Amino acid sequence: MSFTEKQEALVNSSWESLKQNPGYSVLFYTIIFEKAPATKDMLSFLKGSTGVQDSPELQAHAEQVFEMVRDSGVQLRATEGVVLENSTLGVVKEALLKTIKEASKDKWNEELRTAWKVAYDALATSIKKAMS
Repeated sequence: MSFTEKQEALVNSSWESLKQNPGYSVLFYTIIFEKAPATKDMLSFLKGSTGVQDSPELQAHAEQVFEMVRDSGVQLRATEGVVLENSTLGVVKEALLKTIKEASKDKWNEELRTAWKVAYDALATSIKKAMS
């Protein structure tokens, strides 16, 4: 899958439109919550609320989501032709696990290790799929 220069320009121009009108964050989350109501409770600032109310938190979160998607497209284009080796992913996973082990000190155990391993493996699978 490739992300063309034209697609990048389209995404960037529409991103600017979204930034100029943060009210679109209400539309974005309204659509999500209509299709998957349980997801509302995943956002602490909406938990237990009735409906979607515009707020600085909602706008900031929506902006982060849009920006992450935009940046992913740009990164995909920048890495086109780059092959991500399984060994590289393994090195990153090892570094992640060692860092978490060090940070969690006496809380580190096999269950915690497995949880991080599964989460990282899901991310790595998504990355490999996007780059293929």
